[in-house]
Amino acid sequence: MKEWLVTVTEYSVLLIDTIALAIVLFGTLEAFLAGFRAMLTGQATNIQRREVWLRYARTLVAGLTFQLGADIIETSVTTGWEAVARLGAVAVIRTFLNFFLERDLTEIRELQHERAKERMREPTGA
Repeated sequence: MKEWLVTVTEYSVLLIDTIALAIVLFGTLEAFLAGFRAMLTGQATNIQRREVWLRYARTLVAGLTFQLGADIIETSVTTGWEAVARLGAVAVIRTFLNFFLERDLTEIRELQHERAKERMREPTGA
């Protein structure tokens, strides 16, 4: 029974890590192409760059979240303390990265929301 659980866990971790890789790869490619396209057209405004960054940050957060889930599952069947410590260190690093990315996203959203409110309050030149 234990061997079956270890096998299922290993395949699950592999699948989840593959999903995380696909998310990060897709997001990186999308951000690169969007940035490159904006650079070629010469119309890269601050808003466009910020939107590219926000989309990319969201995909990184999603990828990190999946990887953290895989780390947690992998830790459940790890037997050596060295492996547990390594997985724990990786999980802590990913958690901090995720935390700071989320914080940056929240700050940018709040800034955009405040700017939108200010634009709505501005009188129109009638």
